[in-house]
Formats: sequence, C-alpha cells, structure tokens
Amino acid sequence: MSYKIVEKKQLNEVVYLMDIEAPRVAKSANPGQFIIVIIDEKGERIPLTIADYDLERGTVSIVFQVVGDSSKKLSKLEVGESVADFVGPLGQPSDFIHEDVEELKKKKIIFIAGGVGAAPVYPQVKWMHEHGVDVDVIIGARSKDIVIFEDKMRTVAKNVYMCTDDGTYGFHGNVTMLLDDLVQNQGKEYDEAIVIGPMIMMKFACMATKKLNIPTTVSLNTIMVDGTGMCGACRVRIGDEIKFACVDGPEFDGWKVDFDEAMSRQRMFKTEEGRKALRKQDGKTHSSPDCKIGGAH
Repeated sequence: MSYKIVEKKQLNEVVYLMDIEAPRVAKSANPGQFIIVIIDEKGERIPLTIADYDLERGTVSIVFQVVGDSSKKLSKLEVGESVADFVGPLGQPSDFIHEDVEELKKKKIIFIAGGVGAAPVYPQVKWMHEHGVDVDVIIGARSKDIVIFEDKMRTVAKNVYMCTDDGTYGFHGNVTMLLDDLVQNQGKEYDEAIVIGPMIMMKFACMATKKLNIPTTVSLNTIMVDGTGMCGACRVRIGDEIKFACVDGPEFDGWKVDFDEAMSRQRMFKTEEGRKALRKQDGKTHSSPDCKIGGAH
C-alpha cells in the first residue's frame, strides 16, 4: 500500500507542508501524536509530528524542514506521487484531551511555538477551539520571512502574538521575552503553558515559565530519530527517571526535562563514534523496553 500526496505547499525557503492520503491515520489521530514516513523501500524512517488531520478527506498534514538527504528527497515529491509507508499515529496524545472540558475552559492557557514548532502547536489549538476553549498563542521566528502557520493559527486562537528575533515582524525579541512582556507589562495571567520548538528555545522558555510560576508542558519531537525507542536518540532524563520521547512522550513536564543532557546526546548521535559511546554509557537503558516496533539503527 502506498500513500498519495494530495497537496503540497512550500511555506518558506526550507519548510514544506504536505497533505497525505491516510484515512486510517486521520481517523485515529489525536493532538500531540506523530507519524513515521518512509519514502521508498530503501528509505530512512522520518518521524514527524502530525500538523493537522481531516476526517472527511481522510488526509493527514505533515510539515518538515529540509535538513538532510531524506527530507530533501521527500521535498522533491509532487502531488499525485506517493510515499511507501505512513505509520501512525504513534506516541502519547496530549494530556489535555483526557481532561474535563469544562475545567479546561476555566484555565488560562498559552501555547508557545518556536519556528517549525508552530505546525505541531496548531492541531492542539484547533482541538481547544473545537471544544470551546479559548487560548493564547505566541509564535516566534528568527525573521518575518520564515514565519509559518500564522493565518491558520488566527482562525483557532483567541489571541496570536507574533515576535521575531530581528524585529522584522511583531514584537522585537524572542518568545521568552514576549511572554515576560505579556505577564509583567500587559497584565496577562496564565495557568499553564505548552511549548514546542527547538530544544534550546524550550529550555529557556521553561526557565522563564518557572520564574513566572506557569506549569509547562514541552514536546520533545525534535530529538526523535527512528521513532521506536530502539535507537536511543530520544532517551531523556525527566526528573530522576529515564524516558524515551517516541514511546513515553513526546510531551513531558518541561520543568523536569534535562535539556542540557538531551542536547548533548543529539550532538553525539551525529557520529558513529558518538553512538557507540552512548550505547556503552547507557548500558541496559539505551533502548526502550516498551518498544512495539522492530528495527534498530
């Protein structure tokens, strides 16, 4: 079975959106989950967070940044062509879908999206909107020309606050600075924050929310490699526990995540020597015992 590309858009110089025909995935998907794309029989596994899903069309939207050979190859595919495998939904859904909606409506929630993180934030905000929960959203990017999902986000969020590092659009500064400005200078109050973006951005966002006493959830989708818990790339320390983003997550309590260790592992994982060192260092905790899918690196 193959999975047809029914829509393709280039969102900026290196970021693409594709709608893939995958009715069973669309029917089962929940906010926070991800899928694995395999382009052809020789292709690598590419884990990508679900950016949207449409039950009527039977499609799932993915957003990806061209960073290596596999994502470059995926970006070259056109409407009407297909990918060999489209596996999912995988990972744990966002915790809030299990909460009482009436209780959610009482909360003041802010979503903070950095760069491509705006894509996985969107289905969560959309879910909130569909259930009558008003939320605020911060979208941050380095500059105006790489902002994505602003228009879509404005259709589902109560307020959308834009910021750019270089000041070319919206608030001049990063998401952490904008959050601080909203709370300290504009009188906004929040009971909960959900943060998705690059690891370094989430680290500093969590430092900021801790100072402001806003409990925070982060999504560690960016550290996943094979998406099964086998390769050890997404092994992460959450408080005093070892977890795997692709099996136990990808969402965790941001205040408990050891971001420095996770980012160090990301750097080591890029070389064969680094991967060997991690396997030796981790011992029996290198791979997840809960892995349900075969195929290690």
